[in-house]
Amino acid sequence: MAEFLSLPDAIARYVDDGATVALEGFTHLIPFAAGHEIIRQGKRDLTLIRMTPDLIYDQMIGAGCAKKLIFSWGGNPGVGSLHRLRDAVEKGWPRRIDILEHSHAAMANAFEAGAAGLPLAVLRGYIGSDLPKVNDQIKFIECPFTGERLAAVPSIRPDVSIVHAQKADRHGNVLVEGIVGVQKEAVMAARTSIVTVEEVVDTLDTHPNACVIPGWVINAVARAPGGAKPSYTHGYYPRSNKFYKDWDAIARDREAFTAWLDEHVHGKTHQEA
Repeated sequence: MAEFLSLPDAIARYVDDGATVALEGFTHLIPFAAGHEIIRQGKRDLTLIRMTPDLIYDQMIGAGCAKKLIFSWGGNPGVGSLHRLRDAVEKGWPRRIDILEHSHAAMANAFEAGAAGLPLAVLRGYIGSDLPKVNDQIKFIECPFTGERLAAVPSIRPDVSIVHAQKADRHGNVLVEGIVGVQKEAVMAARTSIVTVEEVVDTLDTHPNACVIPGWVINAVARAPGGAKPSYTHGYYPRSNKFYKDWDAIARDREAFTAWLDEHVHGKTHQEA
């Protein structure tokens, strides 16, 4: 059953150095506040997992939190590259990281397989792709019933998954509305999970295209208003397109990035940032 904790306490309790960590959210509901708390607490040697990693992983990688990234497409949406990721991969700053790239479909299937307790995901994919040449976790198998050649990848089973959502009720059940990604699957696939929410309410009023993650699969719920900024939370606040554009210049320069991190993340709480 979910326990209500402060965000610093939740990260301190469930995110250990060397852990495999998934921070999920698609287009909106990206858990920036949780990622910043991981940076503040100086977590190290993390294997980060995420479909479409964007600015929060650029920041965590630039802060030296990661040793490995498992992902499908990484970039600043609508702007360009993740320069802190590129610097780590190409020049080893602040440390060299390993990367393992998948397709979106493979990542989604791997999360679903992990949520189901399966060891692998099977999909029609990677035909004609060069990714199997650089990713040794992509294998091909023959269907025992039809003889069809199918792709297989290991299921994703993080040590901890972290997602952001709109609301939790007093029992720790969580409501995700709007564009729904793999938040539910990420939580159910993980050994432990943290969900940050905009608010805690007495009753969850669900609407079309909504998902309820039950409290019995969640370890900690942390109230974090604005926890997805500069991304957006459907029904609460818009995306800061200006920040995404500004980030390109900040992230290109090591000194500018370090100064930004010192000013906006280190030494501050989520409420102050």
